[in-house]
Amino acid sequence: MSNTTFPDSISTPASSIDDAISQITHIINWAKQNDSRIGYFAALYRQILEQTKIRIEQNVFDNEPRVTRLTVIFANRYIHACFQYLTGQLPSRSWLAAFHETQRWRPIVLQHLLLGMNAHINLDLGIAVVDTVPASELPDMKNDFDKINMVLASQVEGVQQKLAGIWPLLRLLDTLLADADNIVINFSMEKAREAAWSFAESLAPLSEELREQEIMKKDQTVALFSEVISRPGFAKSFVCFMIRLGERGTIRRHIEILE
Repeated sequence: MSNTTFPDSISTPASSIDDAISQITHIINWAKQNDSRIGYFAALYRQILEQTKIRIEQNVFDNEPRVTRLTVIFANRYIHACFQYLTGQLPSRSWLAAFHETQRWRPIVLQHLLLGMNAHINLDLGIAVVDTVPASELPDMKNDFDKINMVLASQVEGVQQKLAGIWPLLRLLDTLLADADNIVINFSMEKAREAAWSFAESLAPLSEELREQEIMKKDQTVALFSEVISRPGFAKSFVCFMIRLGERGTIRRHIEILE
């Protein structure tokens, strides 16, 4: 898949937020060296981790140790999926769909970001929650979960300015593209986060066997939704194609802008 070996250090789960940030930095550096669009989501995600760490240090959350544990478990799901894909293994279907699209010229940068968010929020987040606390503690975690979502939302909303650095015409089309997150589909981060919590609630009381069955069903649904992001119909696909023609710079430069 590339001329540069993917770093073996990523095969070991991160033990802290700093460790997760370091591992994602390895992914970003690898992506730059190999002109891989995998670096797009990685660049965005590293910022989310950095901002989450800042909020924890500012004592924003009710239970900082629990939020730290969730953040690390959540990050490890992405890091492990990335390692699996880049070493010839099979990640979840949701991540496989997202990673496959990084091999194609056609998707615009925003589509790649949405594909990553689709897999990580719609599938991984709910699983990470139930892996963090037992079912009895789930209600106590809701307030901190909502605060984490505010960190996620604040980063997504700021992506438009960075995308304008890749596609300069975005600055001139504020009226047409007033909601950058909906340029491809009606992708609502708020609804995705609410769905992730509902998914966690549905998983929490289940046995391990039943939980795995439900995760497989969810993975299939999320993977199918990635098709809507990648191929959103004729009109939106045409708009995306025109944007793709106007995206400036190399893959490496795009990653640098997103950083």
